[in-house]
Formats: sequence, C-alpha cells, structure tokens
Amino acid sequence: MTADTPLLSVRGISKRYGARTGCADVSFDLWPSEVMGIVGESGSGKSTLLNCLAGHLAPDTGAILYDTRAEGPRDLVTMAEPERRMLARTDLAFVHQNPRDGLRMGVSAGGNVGERLMATGARHYGRIRAAAIDWLGRVEIAADRVDDPPRAFSGGMQQRLQLARNLVTGPRLVFMDEPTGGLDVSVQARLLDLLRGLVRQMGLSAVIVTHDLAVVRLLADRLMVMQGGRVVESGLTDQVLDDPAHPYTQLLVSSVLQV
Repeated sequence: MTADTPLLSVRGISKRYGARTGCADVSFDLWPSEVMGIVGESGSGKSTLLNCLAGHLAPDTGAILYDTRAEGPRDLVTMAEPERRMLARTDLAFVHQNPRDGLRMGVSAGGNVGERLMATGARHYGRIRAAAIDWLGRVEIAADRVDDPPRAFSGGMQQRLQLARNLVTGPRLVFMDEPTGGLDVSVQARLLDLLRGLVRQMGLSAVIVTHDLAVVRLLADRLMVMQGGRVVESGLTDQVLDDPAHPYTQLLVSSVLQV
C-alpha cells in the first residue's frame, strides 16, 4: 500500500443477464480518501456495477484490484471466498438502501454493532459493548437505546445504525446503494451531514450509487454517469454537473433543474 497506488482499480468489468447488459467494460481508479458517485436512471447498470465491486455478483469479465493492507493489490474477482469474506468484515463495508437488509432485526442495536467486531475475533464483552455505545453516539443514537431492537427505531435511525455496524471495524472502502433513498427530505439532510462528516473524519473511500444528484454534489469528489450499462461521462463532480458534455448527462441535469 503506497500513496501512489489506487485503493481500487476496476478494469473492464462486464456483467450480462442473458441478452440484457447489466454493465459493460467499466474501468476506473479510486484513490484513498476519495468518494466516487455513480448516477443514472433505473436500469442504467449502476447497481449491477456496485454489486460486482462489492462481491455480491460475479462479473463475466474484468478485474477488481484492491490494495490490501498486507499484500498490496489483489484481484477481488479471483480471491478465495474465505479471504474475501474476511476482507468484507474488516476493510470493506456495504450500506444498503433498505437498512433492514443490512441489519439483524432480531438483535439489539448494540448487538448489531458488536456482531461485526466479534466476526473479526473480538471476545471481551465489556470492550465490545463500550465500542458499540461509542459508535451509537457517533451516529447520533443515544446510549440508552443500546439494548433496543432496530424495529423500535425510525427509518433514519435504522440507517444510522447500519452505518455504525459497518464502520465499527474501521474499513477503508464503503459501498453505498442509494443510502438516502426512501427517507423524508429532513431525515435525508441529517443523514447526509452525518455521512459527510464520517467520510472526512475517517478518511474513507466510498462508491455511492444514487439517482439523486444533490447527494453526489454534496458527497462525491468524482462522478460517473451510466446509461445502458456503460459509462457515458466521468469527471470531477462539479465539472460534470455544471458543464455536462454528454446529451444524457445534460438531460439528467436539466430534469432536476426543471423540478
């Protein structure tokens, strides 16, 4: 791991579903502490790409090189499953749009956070509970809710709990799938402020898929626009949004301005 090595190097990732293209020949580099936004309409391929990057889907072709702490760049596509699972518990994280997909709903809030620590070998109950309470505080959940189940929380609180569960092990790379989707506008704003603070404080790298251009404007350093499974435009976020070059990007931006 060196300063001049990308944290993630994606090379020629493609995924098809029969005759339909999920994503086609996508390549990019993601640097340490950089946030990449991926936008496009439903069916553009952004979620397929994210799930390939996170190991939830096996791409048909391509390589996903991750700069591991111990061994430098390794291909996540060909990595042995036990090794990739351990990486997913420690150095990688995935935030689902629906927090119920990323939480154990029958386990307490503290248990949800502590479970990820236990998966990495932590066994001291007192230290695990203390870490869980600390992280609940970081995502603005009161310590006296530590024993409450997630089903007793609002949607915004569940999403913040999912963040705590994911970030407690100090990952360097977080994948986020529509992290503010389905939340009320006021709740979205609070969550975005929290996300922006955590990204900066922890020096996180992130790949964020969203249909909301305001989300990428606030969080992403760079932006990729996808249409029909392909990247049609990429660049610095403000540059792409303020001066879009591709007709599809122009359409996306203008549709927001007209609302």
